[in-house]
Order: sequence, then structure tokens, then C-alpha cells
Amino acid sequence: MKWETLGHKILYQGFFRLEQYKLRYDRFAGGSNTVTREIFERGDSVAVLPYDPVRDEIVLVEQFRPGAARHTGSPWLLELIAGMLDKAQTPEQTARREALEEARCELTELFPIYRYLVSPGGTTESTTVFVARTNTSRLGGLHGLAEEHEDIKVHVFAAGQALDLLNGGKIENAVTIIGLQWLALNRSELRRRWGCA
Repeated sequence: MKWETLGHKILYQGFFRLEQYKLRYDRFAGGSNTVTREIFERGDSVAVLPYDPVRDEIVLVEQFRPGAARHTGSPWLLELIAGMLDKAQTPEQTARREALEEARCELTELFPIYRYLVSPGGTTESTTVFVARTNTSRLGGLHGLAEEHEDIKVHVFAAGQALDLLNGGKIENAVTIIGLQWLALNRSELRRRWGCA
């Protein structure tokens, strides 16, 4: 199967970018399709689930998300720590930086769990998801970078409590659902790996 780009232009450039592509691709039944599509370009992202295997606790952050305003009861969402991948950094370095900026959370061991395409029908963004070892004993409070207008509340949850929030439908964003489901499937093994089982 083959595909090609026939044309490309930038429709909007601001904090984010909107691009238009004209594409031709092979059809499964033979022949080809030519389509014009607008694609949201925001770069790639990194997300991290900080986990304390000794205390069996995780860290989630809560912040206002305007895109959630029409979909949920509240636009303040519980999320994994996340941010845009800095092209001068590795995904691991970006995860460590974001954890410090958003939660004053130091990460020791990082373990990659997934890389996925966020919504490939309309955006190029991919997200790399990590679980990371941390010590939750002194975490909490309000954090974020003032110059980025961040207003972030840090929560420390018992792992079981966080999974109850997930199963109760209180977690409404994909990357956090993915991270917590991975933890539900791998928590015992992760605690053994880190010598806490």
C-alpha cells in the first residue's frame, strides 16, 4: 500500500498550528483516494505516572482544561503529569522536568509503558507514557509555572483509591485512563521489581 502528499499549507499559526494536506492513498479494494484534510499540529507529548511502591501511592495533578468544559460536569480534571516534548530533551528528560514543574516531584527510576497516537484522524500528536518511582511522603500543594499560567493542584492517592476513581468514571482523559489501567494490570509486578512486594 502506498500514499503520497500532493499538497501542504499552513492555515493558522499561533500557540498551536493548523495545517492542510492533500493526500492520495491506495484503497484496499484497488485504486486510490485523494482527500484534503486539516490536521492539528501541536507537537508530541510526554506523560508520567509517579508511583511510590513503598507507600503504594500515586500522584495525580488537577487543573482547568477548557476543552473539557462542554463534556464533563467540571473542567477541572485529574490527570497524569504531562507536557509537550522539548525537542532539546529526551522523553525521559521532559518527564523529569514536567514532574518538577507541576508537582515538585523528583523521579528516580523511569519505565516506559506506552507510546500511542492521540487522535490520528485529526492530529499528528503522539504521547510517550512512563511510570516512575518517587517518594510521595512530602508531595501535595499548589504548583506550576506562573509564566505558563499554570494553576496545578497536586494530589497523592492510595493506588487502590485512584483505581476506584478510574472504575467509578471520575477519570475522563485518555492518557490518565491508560496509565491507571496499566498500573492495575502491573502493580504487583512493579512492586516486586522495585523490591517492595
